[in-house]
Amino acid sequence: MAMDVFGLLGNPVGHSLSPPMHEAAYDERGLDARYVTFEPERDDLANAIEGADALGIAGLNVTIPFKQEALEIVTPEDLAARIGAVNTIDFSGSGPPTGYNTDAIGALRALRDHDVTVDGAQAVVVGAGGAGRAIAFGLADAGATVAIANRTESTAHDLADEVPGASGHGLAALDRLVAEADVLVNATSVGMEEDETPVPGDALHGDLAVLDAVYRPLETRLLRDAADAGATTVDGAWMLLYQGVEAFEIWTGEEAPVDAMNRALRERL
Repeated sequence: MAMDVFGLLGNPVGHSLSPPMHEAAYDERGLDARYVTFEPERDDLANAIEGADALGIAGLNVTIPFKQEALEIVTPEDLAARIGAVNTIDFSGSGPPTGYNTDAIGALRALRDHDVTVDGAQAVVVGAGGAGRAIAFGLADAGATVAIANRTESTAHDLADEVPGASGHGLAALDRLVAEADVLVNATSVGMEEDETPVPGDALHGDLAVLDAVYRPLETRLLRDAADAGATTVDGAWMLLYQGVEAFEIWTGEEAPVDAMNRALRERL
């Protein structure tokens, strides 16, 4: 029985936290497997996926800048097709490789892990880019009413037209939206490089659960403000963890060792 090889396609991929997280899972489950990074040229994705398939690679994660293009190369399952991006590819079937998007379920599992009820919730997603798209679809599928707020308001309206029951807004509406919300997700990169927040601190309140997709730093200004307001806080490493957990479960059919993966991830943050 040959060793299973899993990996990550991206450009650049040097900073990825996926290898230690997945290898901790293989160790914990006693699987003969390795997780490696691949950095194809930006116009070479189709060849890379075809080559991986030919070499018997068991599964791939896909990151920037390849998530949208991957959709055209593999057979996407329904959610990935609606989101318009693939971040996980499974080669185990007999036909063409299958594409999944585990960002959506990653956010949902992160929230559920913190006892946040999504079904019936009023949710606000800040950002209508790749992460915002995935999270908005995931929340709507799970029964939340989703308001999407974006710097370019027209982009928020375009996404809201695709997401069942969603509404689109500019950032000026955040005060009003957050006041009525149960769940708030930052799906922008604001707070990553600088001590800034996409949401005014005085809009936050104690009945809110706040998930920040940014994981460097773990405690963003948004999460500090949220904690000060008495809100439930969920840092971005939980979302990163659970999208990886979901990929592991798709690839292996086994229940992921969540604690071991979480330890490996947080040791490196």
